[in-house]
Amino acid sequence: MRAFGFQEHGGPEVMDFFETDSPEPGPGEVAIDVQAAAINHLDLWVRQGWPGLDLERPHAMGTDAAGVVASAGEGVEGVEEGDEVVVNPALWCGVCHYCERGEQSMCMDGAILGEHTGGVLQERIVVPARNVILRPDGVEPARAAAAPLVFQTAWRMAQRARLKPREVCLVPGAGGGVATAAIQIAKYLGARVITTTSTKEKADKALELGADDVLLYTEEGWGKRVYELTDKQGVDVVLDTVGAPVWEQAQRFMATGGRLVNVGATGGNQAKMDPRYLFSKQLEFIGSTMASASEFEEVMYLVYNGYLEPVVDSTFPFDSAKKAFAHLEAGEQFGKVVIEF
Repeated sequence: MRAFGFQEHGGPEVMDFFETDSPEPGPGEVAIDVQAAAINHLDLWVRQGWPGLDLERPHAMGTDAAGVVASAGEGVEGVEEGDEVVVNPALWCGVCHYCERGEQSMCMDGAILGEHTGGVLQERIVVPARNVILRPDGVEPARAAAAPLVFQTAWRMAQRARLKPREVCLVPGAGGGVATAAIQIAKYLGARVITTTSTKEKADKALELGADDVLLYTEEGWGKRVYELTDKQGVDVVLDTVGAPVWEQAQRFMATGGRLVNVGATGGNQAKMDPRYLFSKQLEFIGSTMASASEFEEVMYLVYNGYLEPVVDSTFPFDSAKKAFAHLEAGEQFGKVVIEF
């Protein structure tokens, strides 16, 4: 069968199709014929590599997938051949003390499909049966595939931030997949949402998505404008995927008792912090990643029932996977880029 990925780390030129054996499910596993797979900036970082990342080569890329169960291994219950499903890309051991208390995202042996193991850009994949949930009729594969990683990530961010109704929430970088999910989740939870983006076109899309105010971070003094938009009261919560550029501004425009939850560093990982803001305003800077199994099911229920809507920027056929990644890497998308099989 065909798969798409790389043999060596590097730039876009290392990506290509390759042939691999069609996998068979073992006990507790299911084989899934992939119908759609969404790609993420995570895939770009994995392709580029980092010290300590040890992958089996060639490595199939991709994290998010929706498809049809081709077969089920011994002991699998609740899922059978022909079921339409979506895949939770977070893997966990199920036996460590974090897993035992339901905190699978903190698993001592945790992993993510496509980052630590072979990814979903393959015609058929095998995953633990506990990692799939049924896809209702009417939920198209592309829409389903666009949801798992970004919506579970944003949902847990909001939970860890303890976001409450009528609070002011800043979501930087509105065009990103996690940000488009976070805007919707913050509005669903009753918050006022301010977001930032790079162009007027993306700003208009963010307003359509539900944001109350949008600022262009390309304009000087955007952090001061955030403060002014709150009548100089400050922002209660920041749901951040950007990193350094946001942290440097946020400590100034966050309200007393404000909470910043971070899941990434797309804008840089060396932030300048002034501890005087931290202690005088009693700020909280909180880390987060992925979600627990129950949080994944909670947010997918909201997606399936129309309370939240995955934003699909564009779709590409599997044969055009290279073009899909080029579009993602150009940074011009608003929402998710999806590859259809």
